[in-house]
Amino acid sequence: MRRLLPHPLLSLGVFVASILMSASTGPPALALAALAAVVAPQLMRPFRIDPVRIRSPRALVQLTVIVLTDILRSNWAVGQILLSGRRRERVSGFIHVPLDLKDRHALAVLAIIVTSTPGTLWVEYERANGRLLLHVLDLVDEETWIRLIKDRYERLLKEIFE
Repeated sequence: MRRLLPHPLLSLGVFVASILMSASTGPPALALAALAAVVAPQLMRPFRIDPVRIRSPRALVQLTVIVLTDILRSNWAVGQILLSGRRRERVSGFIHVPLDLKDRHALAVLAIIVTSTPGTLWVEYERANGRLLLHVLDLVDEETWIRLIKDRYERLLKEIFE
C-alpha cells in the first residue's frame, strides 16, 4: 500500500481538490480524481519529501473549525471596511510576530492560514530568529494580533506537528 500511496495525505488532498474542482461527481470524475491521487505522489517521489506526521488529529479538527470560522469572520469584516466607507479610519501596518514553531510543515500551514484570511498577509519569515513579518489591513492593536497568531494558531500547530 505504501508503494502505491507513498504520501497518503497528499493523495487525499489531490482527490478532494479534484472532486471540488470538477463540474460533476459522476464515475468519470471520480475515476480521474482517483488516478490523479495515485499519480501525483508518484511524481513527487524524486523530491524525497518528508512524510507529514500528524500527532493530534483532535487538534487538527479544532484548528480547521477555527480557521474556517476566522476566514468567514474576516471576509465579513473586510467587506464592511470596503463597503462602508470606513477606509479613511482604517490603519494598516506591519507587525513582527515571534514564533516558536520550527517544523516546516507547521510553518507552511500557518502561511496558508494567514494568507487565506482576508485582511492579513504573510510577508516574510526570518528563520534565524523565528520572526514572522505580517501585514494587517485593519491594525488596531499590535499585541492583540501577536496573541491571536500565537494562541489561536501556533499553539494548535505545535500540537499537531511537533
